[in-house]
Amino acid sequence: MLQPLPGNVRVIALANQKGGVGKTTTAINLGTALAAIGETVLIVDLDPQGNASTGLGVDRKERTRSTYDVMVGEATLSEVAVPTAVPRLMVAPSTMDLLGVELEIAGESDRNYRLRKAIIDMKDAPGPPTYVLVDCPPSLNLLTINAMVAAHSVLVPLQCEFFALEGLTQLINTVEQVQKVLNQGLAIHGIVLTMYDARNNLSAQVASDVRSVMGKTTYVYETIIPRNVRISEAPSHGKPVLLYDFKSTGSQAYLRLASEIIQREKHLRAA
Repeated sequence: MLQPLPGNVRVIALANQKGGVGKTTTAINLGTALAAIGETVLIVDLDPQGNASTGLGVDRKERTRSTYDVMVGEATLSEVAVPTAVPRLMVAPSTMDLLGVELEIAGESDRNYRLRKAIIDMKDAPGPPTYVLVDCPPSLNLLTINAMVAAHSVLVPLQCEFFALEGLTQLINTVEQVQKVLNQGLAIHGIVLTMYDARNNLSAQVASDVRSVMGKTTYVYETIIPRNVRISEAPSHGKPVLLYDFKSTGSQAYLRLASEIIQREKHLRAA
């Protein structure tokens, strides 16, 4: 029987097997926006590239302990998590060691439940988070499965480009399989449209198509994340865009998304 998650935390996995869709950018800035409106947030960087860690100002040389250590059972999330420049926002950083973790734990009976157990074990730690955002790698591997098994729901960033809907069916099928076999409580939180260019007719067409095709079965957020130079620049400074340029259109969009997600959470909890 699946061990229940602590009642005071909501776990959201950000997943899309297609790279370059704004998944990590959304994890960083959504986490920052949630912290800005009063939530206590932990971002779990489960991508071996470690871009969420870098984007939150955690230098690779400082990552003496990482989510790799959590996955192989050598450290707890509380021991790995480090503070960021954003009050109430922590990050559990990743390293390239995660590339080998699948082979290391493949033969273990609890290989799909490592992250869930680590989150459950945080319940007795001081100041536990109210939100855990898991930044998944751009593939449907054991790390992504761990994130989905550990999560209440999956948030799907989707780039406003021609091939946006390609692969989405596969991702949704994976979520349904995990729900059926490993985590019956898993739901799709919603799809957030990213990299929207108002000057480009294609962006508007993709947004319309996604709402038309997916809106019947899957929640699509009203908030759209624009293609914004400030969002692109912020990671090179090791900052979320809300710290880099709070007044930018990108920052304001992520604040709206955070508010919408909290409202969506109320609906999911009541369901």
